[in-house]
Amino acid sequence: MRKYEIMFIVKPDVEEQTMKQVAEDMKTALENNHANVLELKEMGQKDLAYEINKYKTGYYFLFTIETEDLNATKEFDRLALINENILRHLIVRVDK
Repeated sequence: MRKYEIMFIVKPDVEEQTMKQVAEDMKTALENNHANVLELKEMGQKDLAYEINKYKTGYYFLFTIETEDLNATKEFDRLALINENILRHLIVRVDK
């Protein structure tokens, strides 16, 4: 099994319910593609290192997953790119 950390930043001006729905939708997308979500952390609202689309803060989420199938990370990447509420995302493979 390969282990990954996925961090994504949600726009700060969306409602809390929408923010949690975005995280839940992304988790469901991973699970539907045979990924095991080990940990889900809501890291809260933080300042961005630089302005992204005129936003100076964002709401951070961190997933730790395990998967054999690369389709899980590819599908997450695809969905994160088309989701209007996600400012940025990053997928990193964790070495053993």
